Amino acid sequence: MTAPPTGAVDLGRTVSRLLDVRVSDPDRFAALCGLALRDNPRRAHLVVSRVLGKHVPVAPADVLGAGAAVGDAVAAVLGGDVPGLVVGYCETATGLGHAAAARLGASYLHTTRRVHPRVPVAAAFAEEHSHAVAHALQPAGDVDLAAPGPLVLVDDELTSGRTALNTVAELHARWPRERYVVATLLDARTDAARRAFAERAAALGVRVDVAAVLTSGLTLPADVLERAAAARAGLPAPAPPPAGVPGGVRVHEGLWPAGVPTTARHGLTAAGTARLHAAADAVAAALAPVLAGSRGVLVLGTEELMHAPTVVGARLADRLPGVPVTTQSTTRSPVHAADHPGYALRRSVAFPAPDDPARTSRVHNLADPAAVPADRPWSDLRADDVVVVADARAADCAPMAQVLRPFAARTVHLVTVPLAEPAP
Repeated sequence: MTAPPTGAVDLGRTVSRLLDVRVSDPDRFAALCGLALRDNPRRAHLVVSRVLGKHVPVAPADVLGAGAAVGDAVAAVLGGDVPGLVVGYCETATGLGHAAAARLGASYLHTTRRVHPRVPVAAAFAEEHSHAVAHALQPAGDVDLAAPGPLVLVDDELTSGRTALNTVAELHARWPRERYVVATLLDARTDAARRAFAERAAALGVRVDVAAVLTSGLTLPADVLERAAAARAGLPAPAPPPAGVPGGVRVHEGLWPAGVPTTARHGLTAAGTARLHAAADAVAAALAPVLAGSRGVLVLGTEELMHAPTVVGARLADRLPGVPVTTQSTTRSPVHAADHPGYALRRSVAFPAPDDPARTSRVHNLADPAAVPADRPWSDLRADDVVVVADARAADCAPMAQVLRPFAARTVHLVTVPLAEPAP
């Protein structure tokens, strides 16, 4: 994983100062994470990953490298054991878990909030602290929750571990096994949270190990919620759209090879993941001539659809030498955006979700929030081309494409791919 860009600011600086957040390993934390505020009176802050490819645009190789690092951390914990299955949490960690599973050569399944009407829900559980709590597991075909061997749960951040242990409790009651691993980029549990985690795991009667790329505790003051409310009121407004002429919109349909899954919503074996990677490369090969001459390409995944767009971005970077390529994703997550150097979420753009127009989807930043441009405001930074990869009809994506036009100096390219379906 590469370091933040030269001259970039510490994306945790503003919130750390306003809330008096203390980080036990500040240098490594700053290399991997930033901090923002939530628009939530019950929760103060949000850890924003620099390498996840969700809220911050990042080089696709760094996103895949972060997943590989998680996979390596799991391998170190397991020793010679081979995972029976890797499970990632939607929506934030769907791509992270997939890259980790690919590193481990394991089958992969992610939780979903887009429940398929013709596939049984094998398990469901709650994410207690989230704005969107429901998770469902819908494996089909060759991927089975009863697969022998350790089960690995991948999330981007471990704050208390309650979500992971809720999952373990649900799965262990029906498909018991000897060992689980909770894998994450950041283990930010306090000592009290670690003790509570160990006590509940013991009560479940099962071994639960934790594998983390970075362990760095965050200490919050007792009045953190009051500080957060004052901070939200005192920060500047979100950054406006770029001032330049909006780009056009071009729709690309039929680029994804027929019959190849686009996500692991219903599970993929290692061979299935290899097919997905080959399909993403085919999409990149078709797009590369269209993007020739671009001064910058942003590949934008859509909510749970993260890994395939990231691989498309990585293959585009290989095929377009000298062209900066970054990737990130849309999200359901609301945040408090503020155009302030040292703050991790400087802009938030909302639009009707392509899969459910009655619901709001968002994309944050759309430029590196740590960048310090010398000749223009940060808000005017934008890519030449924005490539949106969406598993929805082009007509349902049109409102999103229109909202994104100011963020593309040349073109918003809408690449529609099939919704992941279970194997026949």
